[in-house]
Amino acid sequence: SVKNEILKFIISNANQIMIFEDLEPVLEVIFSYLDDSSLRSAELVCKQWLWCIEDSMLWRKLIKQKVHRETVWKGFGKRRGWMDSLNTFSEEFDHKYFRALYLNTEKDIKNLESNWKTGKHQLTTVSCEAEYREGVYCLQSDEEQIVSGHRDNTVKIWDTKTLACKKMIKGHTGSVLCLQYEGNLLITGSSDSTVRIWNLETGQEINKLMQHSDAVLTLRLQNSTLITGSKDRSIIVWDVHSPNAASLRMKMEGHEKAVNVIDFDDKYIVSGSGDRTIKVWDSNTFNFIRNLAGHSRGVNCLQYRTPLVVSGSTDQTIMLWNVEQGTCLTVFKTYSEMLVRCLQFNDHYIVSGGHDGVIKVWNLKAALHGRPEAELFIHSCKPHNNRISHLSIDHFQIVSCSLDDTICMLDFDEASFEVT
Repeated sequence: SVKNEILKFIISNANQIMIFEDLEPVLEVIFSYLDDSSLRSAELVCKQWLWCIEDSMLWRKLIKQKVHRETVWKGFGKRRGWMDSLNTFSEEFDHKYFRALYLNTEKDIKNLESNWKTGKHQLTTVSCEAEYREGVYCLQSDEEQIVSGHRDNTVKIWDTKTLACKKMIKGHTGSVLCLQYEGNLLITGSSDSTVRIWNLETGQEINKLMQHSDAVLTLRLQNSTLITGSKDRSIIVWDVHSPNAASLRMKMEGHEKAVNVIDFDDKYIVSGSGDRTIKVWDSNTFNFIRNLAGHSRGVNCLQYRTPLVVSGSTDQTIMLWNVEQGTCLTVFKTYSEMLVRCLQFNDHYIVSGGHDGVIKVWNLKAALHGRPEAELFIHSCKPHNNRISHLSIDHFQIVSCSLDDTICMLDFDEASFEVT
């Protein structure tokens, strides 16, 4: 690589470079392009180079670059509480501190990857304690809270550290089937056929959208565009320039059964239906482009991240698609009599939840490289004793909810294993 060539050059010319004392600023610029292993090698060349690396706080700069480019580094910074140290000038946070911090975080990342591959995790269960054990249909989570939609018509907000219910939001007259929040803006869809917009902090209802004639099963918000799908077989695109000013932009029809799931970006809208098809639409013109046809029964869940679509079905399979080509790349066979109800994927894994209460982890990278079927399944666990209705994943954990009226957190970070 270019960095290695730079290192080879400066090491081979170390004697000449060290003659000029005023070259330290130049060395600092050169060293700033090195990765961690090359920086460690440079530290061993001579005292002058080590002093330059120490004085320039290059390990702190390297960590800052990692945090900016890789979300897992940013995540560990929040989890371990060292983010503020990157911008704090104190004798406590010196060269040795940041050098050790870098190496420890690299170790944490390797342990995290190993735990995902082996299934080693800490399980935490939140009992939602509805009066009649109603069930949880949907959720979204971050480092501080879990927001969940319930069969008893409520939205509940949970503190991820104390697991206490901080707030309950009431207003829907039917089950809360889907939700999404951005900052203090919460949007929910319900079996009462309405889409409602709330202030997440206060729990106050701001707006109620009534254009669907049956249950709202799915919704997605990006910037000022909201797209909803319904049991009435329609897809509606809304403009949400402000919580009080949401208007209908387009109503799209074409599915023959309920629209169970939607995902979209600036180019495509992708919708999955009980009619067994996945439809791809143009995000700007809203024209139908193509079907992704392959499932033999209804499509219950999907996620789209260009150019990939991953879908799960009542036919007990997960399919990986190229949305541009309209082709199926891989079929993941669950070998279960239970349907695939929900899924999410990231750069490494697909995580699915079924009606049998089982969560399964699949190797997305292996699938993209054409590996055989035997290498696609990684591991499974059964945190629920009833149907899993929704799940979300990040680098560290899987958060799932179920009709058993619980929310489960499967944490793969080593630090969580110390917590009982």
